[in-house]
Amino acid sequence: MLELEQKVGNYMYIGLDLGGTNMTAAVIDDQFNIISRATKSTLAKRPHDLIIKDMYDVTCEAATKAGRNIESFETWGIGMPSYVNQETKKVVHANNFGWINFPIFDYLEKYTKMPIIIENDANCAALGETIAGAGKAYHNTIMITIGTGLGGGIVIEDLIYSGADGMGAELGHTKLVYDGTRCSCGQKGCVESYCSATALIRQMQEALAYDKDSIVWDWCEGDLVKIDGRMIFDAANEKDYVATKVVNQFCDYLSGALSTYITIFRPEAIIIGGGVANAGDILFDRLREKTIINTFAASEIGIPQILPAKLGNDAGIIGAALLKKFR
Repeated sequence: MLELEQKVGNYMYIGLDLGGTNMTAAVIDDQFNIISRATKSTLAKRPHDLIIKDMYDVTCEAATKAGRNIESFETWGIGMPSYVNQETKKVVHANNFGWINFPIFDYLEKYTKMPIIIENDANCAALGETIAGAGKAYHNTIMITIGTGLGGGIVIEDLIYSGADGMGAELGHTKLVYDGTRCSCGQKGCVESYCSATALIRQMQEALAYDKDSIVWDWCEGDLVKIDGRMIFDAANEKDYVATKVVNQFCDYLSGALSTYITIFRPEAIIIGGGVANAGDILFDRLREKTIINTFAASEIGIPQILPAKLGNDAGIIGAALLKKFR
């Protein structure tokens, strides 16, 4: 195992996190601190050439703020919501952008000849949290991000693991329930369809259809569309029976997924990010308790640490910037 001190040099790194709403570029130093950043709206439905020009421009802006020229960096790391076929140099399927087998490198190379590395954004976030965030005491971690969907990344010996073709680690689309709830990917029973924030809200809405004796019903004024994840966890903290039942069921589902990941990979830590991770003890205490019960040989060998992420949206930017060093 290479220690971090052997992998970093006395220089800076530059990365870009391309999201469906915003794109953010940042320069980080060799202690993984962000020293400059720049942000633009993505406007993802625009023609691809306009988006790619903005990707370059916002990265140049971040470099300038750090007193550097973009070409002076060793590499340009980019995280985006798609997997990239590293052999064909094409974006496989970026749903937010409508890009399928899109030759993104060809377009980026019109602006710069510097080496470019592109990686899935969830993988970048996992790397960032492992190297500079909640997992920095560890070398082998799994990160899941719970939001509208459920993304994930695996880090083994400080390196991103994404399978033989670079398109693995789709943790949200592993099966949890055979022939279960339809997922946004088209399959049935995926972890995402039970353990995302979207799923949590749906589960609360379904519960209220049978039992309206809940403060959530009052808070949303009878309009189920107004329910969000924070409302559900706040109600559970208030000992609301319906909300508590929903949260417990959600943790049961999520612990089932985590137990599978633990049994396969045995990481040192599992890091949970996204808005749901802000729920605090009511989520993490229940999750640890249920994961011990659900995991093979946990009574003999225990389970990894289950930790909230620390870096927020910065995890993906830091991970993207460090792709050359930890990939």
